Amino acid sequence: MTSTYPVPTPLEYFAALVQAGPGDAIALLEAAACIAHDDYPDLDVQQLLDDMDRLQARLARRIPEGAEPLQRLNALNRFFYGELGFGANLNDYYAPDNSYPHVVLRTRRGIPISLALLWLELAQGVGLDAHGISFPGHFLVKVLLPGGQAVLDPVTGHALSREALSERLEPFRQRQGAVQEEVPMGLFLQAASARDMLARMLRNLKEIHRMRQDWRRLVAVQDRLITLLPDAWDEWRDRGLAYAALGQPPQALSDLETYLAQAPEAGDAQEVELHIKALRGR
Repeated sequence: MTSTYPVPTPLEYFAALVQAGPGDAIALLEAAACIAHDDYPDLDVQQLLDDMDRLQARLARRIPEGAEPLQRLNALNRFFYGELGFGANLNDYYAPDNSYPHVVLRTRRGIPISLALLWLELAQGVGLDAHGISFPGHFLVKVLLPGGQAVLDPVTGHALSREALSERLEPFRQRQGAVQEEVPMGLFLQAASARDMLARMLRNLKEIHRMRQDWRRLVAVQDRLITLLPDAWDEWRDRGLAYAALGQPPQALSDLETYLAQAPEAGDAQEVELHIKALRGR
């Protein structure tokens, strides 16, 4: 007699991958890949992992035994950008597919964070101490080397000087005002956790769906953000607003009331209260 177990929903699968554990360890590539399940319900995540393992094996054959970290980094970049031809999807930069690792792996085109995700998987697989960087405006990667660290643009693999980083940071500093002028560069170059990277990927998708007023897909992204960051009350508010736009007042009320209960002093509390009154009026 065989026992059957219910197949987890895509959101339950994601939740199982990102639940807090010892050291908050997350299988980053697998969790990022299953974000695409809402658009690709038949996606075989294991196939993506297997494909990356095969690329890893190809790359390893190009690296001599005992190679120094800089040699490994150069071999990785020749493989990733030269042989495989990864780069930015400049023709359709805001397509949701650019955030889905299985599509990026097939097309070799993506956005900084999705390219960084695949690059980091290969980098760490060949023994490089590599990390993502949640830099303002453009996700970066870094590799710790014996002589210091190299900060690279994951779109091109080019190393960025301190001057180049300062230039990229200047628009952000100007928007934020004088306070940001005092923040040392090193704080902007800290390693991003797996949870940070997943949140940034989801928020990229969130902004795309919001711009397109695709409320159904926005709610699906918000479900994942709240699963990933349950105490990020702004995400509850934003899901509530998306539910309201979808014409689902009960769900909208539940989320907006949760937001007010948890963040009563929020700057937009009065505005949210007006939304709640309007929804109750329906």
